Amino acid sequence: FGMCSADRQVLSSGEYVGFGASELISYGLSAALFDAAVIACEGAGTVIAPTPGLVQGIGGRMSGLVRTTPIPGVIASIELNGGIVPFRDTAALDQPEGVGVAFASGYSRVAVTVALPADAREIREAFPPAFIIAVHTTGITPAEASEFADTCDIVTACASRAVREVAAPRALLQAGSSIPVFAMTGRAKDLILDKIKETGGQFLVTGAKLPYSGDSAPDPLV
Repeated sequence: FGMCSADRQVLSSGEYVGFGASELISYGLSAALFDAAVIACEGAGTVIAPTPGLVQGIGGRMSGLVRTTPIPGVIASIELNGGIVPFRDTAALDQPEGVGVAFASGYSRVAVTVALPADAREIREAFPPAFIIAVHTTGITPAEASEFADTCDIVTACASRAVREVAAPRALLQAGSSIPVFAMTGRAKDLILDKIKETGGQFLVTGAKLPYSGDSAPDPLV
């Protein structure tokens, strides 16, 4: 896919996991629940993506990004496909500022991925309508998991013990069992259920105390 190079492929139409952050955002864009997503891409930093293909091409193939530097070819490809790169000179990862740029650019139904509880809090306070998804949660503390539960619409479990112990019992819905995502708000629950309705295949729906753990959950949890 040209990862970390000027040949980076930034578009994709396929799903990699059923309930990943990029898959849920891509569905939300296709269903007009969102009109833009603030995500992260190596070589570009924070990116505002208005299409499902751009979200999936960037986010479906890459996770766990903590720092990057500008790659002009990547930035050009993103912009050619309708994306906005707010920090072209530095490729900074600044999700709160990216959300601000998205709203200032005329978008009004903005989804955003965050890896830091402080970012989630800042976005929720400054931009209450934003749909916030906590990602890359492995290793966070119980206090950080609680902060995510307070501020985010969806919290991804990754291999986090704290998310499962602190956030999951407060969730309205769990999607997936081995590496689940937790819907913390009614609109997040609706998003996941709507995606299920539009997805082929079979699903098990049952009432249960959360979290529900599958046989292939990460071990150890961190």
